[in-house]
Amino acid sequence: MTYSKGRIIHDADAHTMETNEWLAPYLDDDLKEQLGQLYGTPDPGKRILSIIDDARQRKINAEKDAAARENIISGAKGWGGYGAFDKEERVKALDWLGFKSQLVFPTYGLGLVKRAKDTASLYKAVHALNQAQADFCSADKRMIFVAFTPLDDPALALDILDKAIALGAGAVMVGSNPPGNERSPGHPDFDPFWQKLTDHDLPFVIHIGPGTMKQPTAYHNNGRQRAPDLHGGGENLRFPDYLTLWYAPQMFLTAMVYDGVFQRHPTLRGAVLEAGAGWMPDFLRQLDHGYKSFKKTDPSLQQMDLSPSEYIRRAIKVSPFPDEDVGIMIKDAGPELFLFTSDYPHPEGTRDPIGKFEKSMGDLDEDAKDHFYRRNYEALMGWDKAEAAAVAAE
Repeated sequence: MTYSKGRIIHDADAHTMETNEWLAPYLDDDLKEQLGQLYGTPDPGKRILSIIDDARQRKINAEKDAAARENIISGAKGWGGYGAFDKEERVKALDWLGFKSQLVFPTYGLGLVKRAKDTASLYKAVHALNQAQADFCSADKRMIFVAFTPLDDPALALDILDKAIALGAGAVMVGSNPPGNERSPGHPDFDPFWQKLTDHDLPFVIHIGPGTMKQPTAYHNNGRQRAPDLHGGGENLRFPDYLTLWYAPQMFLTAMVYDGVFQRHPTLRGAVLEAGAGWMPDFLRQLDHGYKSFKKTDPSLQQMDLSPSEYIRRAIKVSPFPDEDVGIMIKDAGPELFLFTSDYPHPEGTRDPIGKFEKSMGDLDEDAKDHFYRRNYEALMGWDKAEAAAVAAE
């Protein structure tokens, strides 16, 4: 019996844990020098390299390999997770998990490409990252490659999107901040980008990382030592940052509605992942409250053919964290908005995400659960009934 226990489940958020060599085959020598090593020898880099080495040794030790596969979801996470950076292991991990498909995002590779010193270098590095992610996902069609496409430069964003499509991207990640920190994602300059996504029936996704708002650094000056992050390092999520995760997605989605993107591109679809979901029901209410309050004086609101919440409901899905009460969210906002994610092999996904979600959905009917585990994901991906059935049958 798989972890999914026979239920058809699609995983909207999983990751690779990149090694120092991850991008090297795809980078020019000058860009290798510019970006440097992902992990250095001082801690936490030294500790990370040690975990990666231990995981590689496991592959050549049958006893350790078998022990790691006994209960993959509750076992080691991060770089030590089964299949965290080894694509052959990830195939075996998916066999045990039983998920029918899995959107696969990079992790620390996103931080590496940010070291680029200019815009041209950034897009070259991003293309290298997308090539590395595509190669990892090529091991099994259940792994769906998510391409990263910064919107800083509209023309270069279109070029990198074309390259990502050629690599077989199944979804496209964009930052949740104003592109280049100088214009809205709803600016007409980006209409060709959104149109190309719809032309190729690809969803966009916002994910923690690019553009995420964190607690302003002044709040760190609290007379205490800064805590380690969830991975035990220094650059990821902490408690005060968790309480700001949904700020940037809300502003991004508000812009997409207000600037008319979802009206001009009615088949555009997207998702907000790993930013929690408890905020979504009230966000829908606040959007419509603001619409009613300002419509009389705002020409942009007067031009809308739907209410703001209707645009969001038509276009967007969102993923709760396992410890959130998704049952309450579904009862409040309906079953069509929320997505299952494991976040594997990140520790945020917990040792039993299905069990945690099931606990809060205990009194919901099977139709609502099927939306959460399966059908909302299929809608995000734009699969028709025949495509969805074919994937489920494999």
